[in-house]
Amino acid sequence: MKKENDLNGVFRSLLPEIGKAVSEAGYHTPSPIQEESIPALLDGQDLIGCAQTGTGKTAAFSLPILQYLTRGKKRPASKKPLALILAPTRELAAQIGESIAKYGKHTPITHTVIFGGVGQNPQVKAIRRGVHVLVATPGRLIDLMNQGHIDLSAVEIFVLDEADRMLDMGFIHDIKKVIAKLPKKRQSLFFSATMEPKVTQLAQTLVHNPKHVSIEPEKPAVDRIVQKIMFVDKKQKDELIVSLLSNKKLDRVIVFTQMKHVANKVVRKLEGAGITAAAIHGNKSQTARTKALADFKNGRVRVLVATDIAARGIDVDGISHVINYDMPVEPETYVHRIGRTARAGAEGDAISLCCAPERDYLRAIERLIRISIPVDLKHALHSEKAMNATGADAKPGPKVRQPRQKVVAGANGRAKIKGRGGKGGKRPPRIQSRRRAQSA
Repeated sequence: MKKENDLNGVFRSLLPEIGKAVSEAGYHTPSPIQEESIPALLDGQDLIGCAQTGTGKTAAFSLPILQYLTRGKKRPASKKPLALILAPTRELAAQIGESIAKYGKHTPITHTVIFGGVGQNPQVKAIRRGVHVLVATPGRLIDLMNQGHIDLSAVEIFVLDEADRMLDMGFIHDIKKVIAKLPKKRQSLFFSATMEPKVTQLAQTLVHNPKHVSIEPEKPAVDRIVQKIMFVDKKQKDELIVSLLSNKKLDRVIVFTQMKHVANKVVRKLEGAGITAAAIHGNKSQTARTKALADFKNGRVRVLVATDIAARGIDVDGISHVINYDMPVEPETYVHRIGRTARAGAEGDAISLCCAPERDYLRAIERLIRISIPVDLKHALHSEKAMNATGADAKPGPKVRQPRQKVVAGANGRAKIKGRGGKGGKRPPRIQSRRRAQSA
């Protein structure tokens, strides 16, 4: 087994206690973003990094932070963190916190993670005791700042992670409020998967004479992932996915659905067949989401069923298979989904279940990745109808307009719906719009 003095590249510049933790985590050679970023950050430079999840960017900024704080030997005051890392989602914040704990376990550096969806009292107590590093989501950070529980005047290093997603999620005003409370003299690190004009504009307000690092995203759809399409009638998808996951060679699997209620349904079907599964989506409490992810990581749960939005920021090694229970509406989403497997040079499998109304989604995906995905014609539930669907049959059903209605007083004084579809005072069936179907 290698020791910390067997570390390569910029890892050799780390303090022994940090290098030891890196080695114990199984890392000896830095990734490209780490190789390019760490020297500049150790020198105190600001940085703009263009990199996606899975490139090693969390270690790229957490290792220099730990080194700086360990060398400085400064004790944090109550409510006044010395480093602030801002992340868009609870899951990403939690994972950054895990990295700080993993790489800093032989140092005296303390940290805490704060996010919404859970009670604030334990978070407030930790901050009151004083922490070196605060990892936070914008909403809960602003709440606790407004309540007087957090003072950012002592922050010496500020990290804004996944800035493009921050803007997409509408956090721009919260970010500006946070920046306004930071000291002018600080080291600022800015990370984003894309550098669109609005992202670049935000970066320019944060950094001074920065080091620029850009890491091209991997293209997993062609290289190391074995892809397969299974055409199936919509009503038989449950039977097919249970059949697939009855094979224990699929040992760590993420299943993607478009909608939250479908994720719950898939979990019920799998558990009914004796397959351990958990769902993660926006309707789940933070406690339930954290437990589901922890159970998936440690192997207590073999299958994680997720919507696309809830899965953002989840970076789990060793995923053997990705299964698209629902084909994604946007072809780019397919690439992001299947990229959850085949991480760190490993191989992986991606299986997509495609019914007739999703056929055009598949055609758009194949145009994007410029290959025809192999079709499994031998499975017992193969559907020729789905495979050959064209025209209206290959698209989701048309939107159904709600009938015009008005509410009048009934004989018993209660509100009653009148008009087409309101017969007998019953509400018409709820129609899910395409936009709503994609929200998760």
